[in-house]
Amino acid sequence: MPKVHFTTHLQRFFPALEQGTLAEGQTVAEVIRSLDQQHPGLAAYVVDERGSLRKHVNIFVNDELILDRVKLSDPIDEKTRVYIFQALSGG
Repeated sequence: MPKVHFTTHLQRFFPALEQGTLAEGQTVAEVIRSLDQQHPGLAAYVVDERGSLRKHVNIFVNDELILDRVKLSDPIDEKTRVYIFQALSGG
């Protein structure tokens, strides 16, 4: 299963979320759904109501920024590392 890493900001809302969390899926969208099943509500911080990546969120598959921000169809395999980054904004 792919390992998922994320900014620690999400741990404030999901304290049980750990770096290197295992999530099932063959696409980024499936991995997000798997994470949301493990940690209900997490997907709402990452994707909007249509399932598209939120404006201030970036996801990397291994070392590459995903290409499909709308359907999150980028492929994943069981050795993939997924990184979820939420940009902090403000001044």
